[in-house]
Amino acid sequence: MINVQGLTKKYGKHIANDNITLQLKAGELGVLLGPNGAGKSTLIKSICGLLRFTGHITVDGHENRSLEAKRVLGYAPEVATPYPMLTVAEHMEFIARAYRIGAGWETRADELLRRFELDDKRNKLGKELSKGMKQKVSICCALLPDPKVIILDEPLSGLDPHGIRQLQRAIEDMRSAGKSILVSTHMIDTVEAAWDVTFIMKKGQMLRECRRAEQAESLEDIYFSLFDEGELAGDE
Repeated sequence: MINVQGLTKKYGKHIANDNITLQLKAGELGVLLGPNGAGKSTLIKSICGLLRFTGHITVDGHENRSLEAKRVLGYAPEVATPYPMLTVAEHMEFIARAYRIGAGWETRADELLRRFELDDKRNKLGKELSKGMKQKVSICCALLPDPKVIILDEPLSGLDPHGIRQLQRAIEDMRSAGKSILVSTHMIDTVEAAWDVTFIMKKGQMLRECRRAEQAESLEDIYFSLFDEGELAGDE
């Protein structure tokens, strides 16, 4: 569902992503790990078609910048930035119109707002929302079109324990439905029970790819075995 081949992204002389290759199949939960500055968000933004790069990326078999790819991709960025003068309900309507979701989208929107405890916040403006509420709105907007591929960049940031639990359950439901989910997170314990493949990055390079079926160690043990304390100092 996500196929990245030879991705290189430079900012001037700085190489943020250096010849990255990865593959995420249908029904897989992929986890993207690495210290702060490893290049995870750059990789995610490149997959989503938000950055120029060299290499080749496809989403569900479509070139990642194409309309076909964008129609099947849901993305919640690391920093949620809702429109300040749109209400929560208007954000959902905006997404429904942008993706040309057919009749019945209101029912799905209501289900998502209830799931993430935003039902009583539907008339709040974006500028009135807390950090956690903004994150929840961003996730709801990403999931509203019922995408085949979902990319979540640090989605747990700002969420309360109940919000984390609801997102975990939503991810489990989507995985069971055959969707591909790529999650970048520093909260390893929140994905420990369900991951299928983990991509560990360091200084813009793919340090290691781990498939759960081939690993006897826990994800946390694998990760910390690859870095010393100095490399992880200041990690987000």
